Amino acid sequence: MKDKLDKLVYEKVRRELEAQTRRHFIKQCATGMGSLALGSLYLGCGFPKKKEEKQTGFSERDLNPLATMAPPFAPKVKNVIFLHMAGAPSQLEMFDYKPELLKLHDQDCPQSLLEGKKFAFIRGTPKLLGPQANFRQVGEAGNWVSDNLPHFKQVIDEVAFLKAVHTDQFNHGPAQLLMHTGSPRLGRPSLGSWVTYGLGSENQNLPGFVVLTSGGKVPSAGKSVWGSGFLPSVYQGVQCRSQGDPVLYIEDPKGMSRDLKKSTIDAINTINKAEYATYADPEILARINQYEMAYRMQIAVPEVMNINNEPAHIKELYGIVPGKESFANNCLLARKLVEQGVRFVQLYDWGWDAHGTAKETSVDIGLQGKCQEIDRPMSALLLDLKQRGLLEETLVVWGGEFGRTPMQENREGKTQSYKGRDHHGDAFTMWMAGGGIRKGASHGRTDDIGFSGVDGRVSVYDVNATILHLLGFDHEQFTFQFQGRPFRLTDVEGEVIHEILA
Repeated sequence: MKDKLDKLVYEKVRRELEAQTRRHFIKQCATGMGSLALGSLYLGCGFPKKKEEKQTGFSERDLNPLATMAPPFAPKVKNVIFLHMAGAPSQLEMFDYKPELLKLHDQDCPQSLLEGKKFAFIRGTPKLLGPQANFRQVGEAGNWVSDNLPHFKQVIDEVAFLKAVHTDQFNHGPAQLLMHTGSPRLGRPSLGSWVTYGLGSENQNLPGFVVLTSGGKVPSAGKSVWGSGFLPSVYQGVQCRSQGDPVLYIEDPKGMSRDLKKSTIDAINTINKAEYATYADPEILARINQYEMAYRMQIAVPEVMNINNEPAHIKELYGIVPGKESFANNCLLARKLVEQGVRFVQLYDWGWDAHGTAKETSVDIGLQGKCQEIDRPMSALLLDLKQRGLLEETLVVWGGEFGRTPMQENREGKTQSYKGRDHHGDAFTMWMAGGGIRKGASHGRTDDIGFSGVDGRVSVYDVNATILHLLGFDHEQFTFQFQGRPFRLTDVEGEVIHEILA
C-alpha cells in the first residue's frame, strides 16, 4: 500500500513539474521574496476579500470578465460604432472644400511645402491638384459637403466635424495601429478592447466587441487593430461575417447535442478553474469565459446577424445586398448589434488608397465609386439609430488613418496615369455623431489648399481621449498595469475636444 501511495505522490509531483515552464519558475522566484517582504511590512494583516472571493477564490469579475461595469463618471453614451475607411479617404473630395486649390490646379507645388517633409511616394516637385468634386453648403449649420455624398446631406446636421486632425504616421499599417491602439507599433490593446475591459458588455450572450469588414480585405495592419494586446484576450474583437456563417464553426458537428456540449464545457472549465487556483494566470480565466461565451453565442449570434428578417423599408433605407459582404450590410448589422447590447462595433471598409495608379484608385472615378458604396448606408445608420432612440446613447465615429495631399502623386518623379493623391498626415477630416456631440459643429480649419491645420488642430490621441470621455472615463486615469508601469490608450498625450461636445 505504501508503495502505491509513493507512486501516486511521485506521479502527481512529476506532472506538476512537467507543467512548470521557465516563465512560471522566474515568475514565482521573482515575486516570492517580494511577497515575503511585503507581508512583513503589513504585519500579516492582509487585504480584505469580498464574500464571494472568500468562498470560491474567484471574484465576479474573474468568472465573468465581460460583466457590466459602471464607468467612473456619468457617461454620455454607452455604445460606440467606429466606421474606419481603411486606406485613407481624400478629405479634399468629400468634406474640406478648397476653392483656392482649384485656382492653383496643375501649378508646381511651392518648395516651402516640400522641404523637410516625408511622403510615401511623391518625389521631386509635384503639381497641385484641384478638388475633383463639386461642393455645396447644406443644412442649418451650412457645412460643406461634396456631391459625392448626396444622401449624407440629409444627416449632416447630426454630425460634428473635425477638420484638422493630424498624425505623425504616413504609412497605412503604423497609422492604423496608432488610430486604434494609441501606438504605431504592435502589442497595445485596441480602443474596442479598452472599452470592453472598462465597461464589460450589456448582453452576456454576445461578445462585447464585434468587428465587421468589407471591401474584400482586412486593414493593412491586419487583425492587430482589433487585438487585445496585453489585456486578457477575452477583450479582443470578435470578427463576424455578413456572408455565410457569421462565425466559423458556430454549428456543432453531427451527433453533438446541446446537453452534451454543455456537460463537456463544464468538465473542461472545472479543470481550468483548478489550473487558475494553482497558477493565477488571467488567460485561464479568459479561456473559461470564452468557452462559456461560445456556447451562448451559438444561439444568439445567428439571430442577431440575420438581416433577412428586417422589414423591406429598412433594407431599402440601407441599400443592403442580400448574401454579400458589403458595407451596407455591415451598417445594418452594426445597428442590430448595439440594439442588442454589444458595447463596441468596429467596421473596416477597405479600398480608399487613392494613389491614381489605376482607374479604381483615382480621386475622381475610383473615389466616386467608394463614396457611392458608403454614402447611403452610413446616412441610413444615423437615421435608423435616431428613429429608434438609440443615437442619443450611441457614439458614431467616421474617419481614416490619415488624409491625402493637395498635390498630385508623382511616383519616381512621374505623374500617374490617373488623378491620385499621396498619403498625408498633416491634416485630415473625421466626424462624430450621437450622444454628447454638438450637432452641426465644425472644429478646426486648414490652410487655403488643405495642406496643414491652421486652427483647432487635434491629434489621434485627442480623438481617443474624447471617445473615452463620452463613455465616462478620464483617459489619464484609465490604465492597466503592465511590465511594471501603468499603460493607457492615449500614452502620455491627448486632450478632450470640448469644442464638439454638447
